[in-house]
Amino acid sequence: MSKLTVYQYPKCSTCRSAVKWLKDAGHELELIHIAETPPSVEQLRRLVAESGLPLKKFFNTSGEVYKELGLKDKLAGMSEEEQLELLSQHGMLIKRPVVSDGRATTVGYKEDEYGEAWGKA
Repeated sequence: MSKLTVYQYPKCSTCRSAVKWLKDAGHELELIHIAETPPSVEQLRRLVAESGLPLKKFFNTSGEVYKELGLKDKLAGMSEEEQLELLSQHGMLIKRPVVSDGRATTVGYKEDEYGEAWGKA
């Protein structure tokens, strides 16, 4: 079983629940503080590809930074490159937690999705 990389914000209750779930399932975790060490543009490009999700699903639309930057109106007009650049500069813009094993990636935390994606280690 490979180690899971978890981009998370320690004060976020959803992240704490996800980390607990993954630990209880027996996974070894590498926890990365998403605000202090956000993923690079290259890492984000890989995570988005592994997730199979559209890039917009990686945005934390309920977060302060999203509102402050007025992204609700701007996002649609931005190129994918500009969006990736923005996410890499503002870790708090990224919907969390982001969990990856290098092949698959999940964004956010829903227990049933975790069961399917990460199962028991």
